[in-house]
Amino acid sequence: MTVHVELRRGAYHDSVSLMQVSRTVAGAHGVEAAQVAMATELNLDVLRGMGFDVPDGAGPNDLVVALRTRDEAAVATGIAAVDDALAALSAPAAAGDGTDDDVPPATLGSAVRRAGAGLALVSVPGAHAVTETYDAIAAGASVMLFSDNVSVEDEVALKDAAAAADVIVMGPDCGTALVGGVALGFANVVSAGPVGIVAASGTGAQQAMCLLDAAGVGVSHCLGVGGRDLSSAVGGRSTRQALRALADDASTEWVLLVSKPPDATVLDDLRREADALGLRVHQATLGDGRPDLTAAVEQALTAEGVEPPQWPATPAAPEPDELTRGQALRGLFCGGTLAEEAALLAAATLGPVRSNLGHDPATALGSDLRSDGHLVVDFGADELTRGRAHPMIDPTLRTERIAVEAADPACGVLLLDLVLGHGSHPDPAGELADAVRSARETAHVDGRALPVVVSLTGTDADPQHFTRCAEALAAAGASVFLSNAAAARHAVDLLGGPR
Repeated sequence: MTVHVELRRGAYHDSVSLMQVSRTVAGAHGVEAAQVAMATELNLDVLRGMGFDVPDGAGPNDLVVALRTRDEAAVATGIAAVDDALAALSAPAAAGDGTDDDVPPATLGSAVRRAGAGLALVSVPGAHAVTETYDAIAAGASVMLFSDNVSVEDEVALKDAAAAADVIVMGPDCGTALVGGVALGFANVVSAGPVGIVAASGTGAQQAMCLLDAAGVGVSHCLGVGGRDLSSAVGGRSTRQALRALADDASTEWVLLVSKPPDATVLDDLRREADALGLRVHQATLGDGRPDLTAAVEQALTAEGVEPPQWPATPAAPEPDELTRGQALRGLFCGGTLAEEAALLAAATLGPVRSNLGHDPATALGSDLRSDGHLVVDFGADELTRGRAHPMIDPTLRTERIAVEAADPACGVLLLDLVLGHGSHPDPAGELADAVRSARETAHVDGRALPVVVSLTGTDADPQHFTRCAEALAAAGASVFLSNAAAARHAVDLLGGPR
C-alpha cells in the first residue's frame, strides 16, 4: 500500500464539485481511498481520521489531494485522474455566436436584470453571500439565501432592505423552497394543492410536505424563511412577508407554519397578523409543551376536515434475546429540525440528551461531539459544513460516525434520518443501508444487539423513490418510519423507557 498527500496552494473549488472529484478518483484503477478537498479545519480532521498525515501550513484556500493506492504505480494513475477531473470542472463553455448574450453577466444583479428574473438563489460562502443578496435585492428580485454562516445583524439588515424593495429574503440557511411548483434547494416532489407552507426550518418543511402528501393533500407553495426568522432578534421579518404573499395567492386556502422552537412573543404577533389577513394558519412549531411535527400536521388536517392516515412504518424484527444491550441512544442526523424534534422527544422520557443543537449549555457536546450517554448530533450544523457539502449531499462524516458508535458497547440504539428529494444524494439509501448492515454486524460479532431506527422523509415521486429506499433499509435490518416523531419514540421504546 502507498500513501500520497500533496498540497496545491490557492487552488479553490467548491465543496460539491470536489466531492464528485473524490468519488471519480476513488474509482480509478489501483486507488483504494481518495480525498480531494479544500484544507479547512473540518476537512483536515477528516483526513487525519482516514489515516493521512496533513501537510504543514495548509489553509482553507489550499487544495489537499490525499490518495491511498495499491502500489506506487497507482499513485500516478490517481494523480492523473485528479488532474482530469479538475480540468473538467474548469473547461470553458462552448463558444457562442459573438452576440452580447454570449458574454456572461459580471454580477448577480446584472444577471437578474438581463433575465428579468423575479427570484435569485444565492449559494456562496457566507462571507460573500450578503453582498450578492444586496445586489439581487437592488435589482428587484427576491432571494433564496441557501448560504449559512451569515450573521444575525446581516440577516436583519437584508430582510429590512428586502421589505423596503417589496421582495422577500428566504434565509439565510434556507434549504428548502417550492415556488409555483418549482423546487429550490432540497425539496420533495409533492402534488399541487391548497396548503401554503411557511417554514423557519428546512427538513421540518420537508417532513411536513411529505406527511401532507401521504395524506393526499397537496402544497401550493413552500416558502422557507431561515431557521432564525422566528427568533426575538429577527422578529419574523420574512415570515410576515410570506404570510402576506400567501394571503394574496388564489391557490392557497390555508397555511402551515413550521418552525424550530420559536420566540413566544414573535409567534403571538404573527398569529395576530395572520388573523388580520384573514388567513387560516395552523402551527407546527417545536418546543416544550408543543405537539411534535406529526401531531401538528394531524391536528391541522383534522381541523381542515381531512382524516389523518396511518403513516408508513416498517418495524424491524426483534434482536435475539441472548445478545447484550447498551443503554444509550445515539441519534445521528443530517436534518437539523429532525434532530431537534428527536432530542426533545427523547429527553422527555430518557432525561438529559447531549447535543450540538446549541440551546442549553448544560447539555452541549464538546468539539469531539462524543458522550458516554444519550446524544443527538446534527451533522448539518454550520460548524460542520464550512468547506464541506451538506450531509444530505455528502454523508461521509455521518457514515464514519455510525461505524464509531457501532463499536461502542454503550450504544443501545442508533437513530438516523434520511431525507430524499431534489438536491439530495442520488442513492442515499444504498449507502446508508450498507452502513447499517455493517454496524449491526460489528455489534453482533461482539455479542451485542444494535437496533437501528431510520426516519425516512420522502415520497414515491422523489427521484430516489420512498418505497424503494424503505425496502433497502428494512432489508439491512432497520426499522423505517415516515414520521420522524414516530421513529424517535420507537427508538426510545427499544431502550425500555426511563433510565
